[in-house]
Amino acid sequence: MVQLFLVRHGETVDNVNQIMQGQTQGELTENGILQAEELARRMQSWHVDAFVASDLKRSIDTCRILAAPHGQHVLTTPLLRERDWGGLTGRYIPAIDPNEPWPDDVETLPALKSRASDFIRFLREHYDGQTVVAVGHGIINKAIQAVHFGKAMRDVPRMTNAEVRELSL
Repeated sequence: MVQLFLVRHGETVDNVNQIMQGQTQGELTENGILQAEELARRMQSWHVDAFVASDLKRSIDTCRILAAPHGQHVLTTPLLRERDWGGLTGRYIPAIDPNEPWPDDVETLPALKSRASDFIRFLREHYDGQTVVAVGHGIINKAIQAVHFGKAMRDVPRMTNAEVRELSL
């Protein structure tokens, strides 16, 4: 079994500006850094065997802040990347018409859930019996929880920035 603390990255400039980030790198705001530092203080007494992050900058930066009090490095993986929003990437979210068809290059939910399954399998293969902090993104974190609990994506509550959820895999 793997004890997983699943974290969403701290607030970013694009979060504040309501821009669809997708798989862009992203930059933490000052508030996002403070959110990560506060979470690091809460987690500093926890036993953690490994820190894993999406290979996108906003998650790496958040994870490095969390790992620092533990003196550990951060392993990165594309399995934790945010959903690829294709042609919607970079768009102002409130201006996206929910009735307009999505571009063909948006990552499908089955593909996203397959990546989430691959991440869970990766953790079980490499970290059995260990405690892992994994920093990802809103939608991939939702997919990981949906796969783990056997729920539909819509039935998993949205994670806020620098929120942590505990799962036993």
